[in-house]
Amino acid sequence: QVELAESGGGLVQAGGSLRLSCAASGRTVGSYVMGWFRQAPGKEREFVAGITWSGGSTRYADSVKGRFTIARDNAKNTVYLQMNILKPEDTAVYYCAADFSRSAVVVTTTLHYEYWGVGTQVTVSS
Repeated sequence: QVELAESGGGLVQAGGSLRLSCAASGRTVGSYVMGWFRQAPGKEREFVAGITWSGGSTRYADSVKGRFTIARDNAKNTVYLQMNILKPEDTAVYYCAADFSRSAVVVTTTLHYEYWGVGTQVTVSS
């Protein structure tokens, strides 16, 4: 079993920045892809960003390209999401997720991620 714990959410004004962290614990042996997803009220959970085990490949949703950056520190079993130039439409609960079936390809569908955190709220005021 793998446990994921997000942190770093909060309330920020439009144009501001936040950095989310996600720490993995438990049976983290092996290589795995990490992803960030978000879910706004009344909407489906959507892919935000993902990173391969080596960190050499990343993938972003079009809506966050150029504003968000995903990174990971495998020694700490932690993945980060740096969010800049935040907009009110970025308001959502942000979840990190782990895909242990892949290490070198980021997929964007929720079904491929076996483990999920409980989420952290990000609210961007206008």
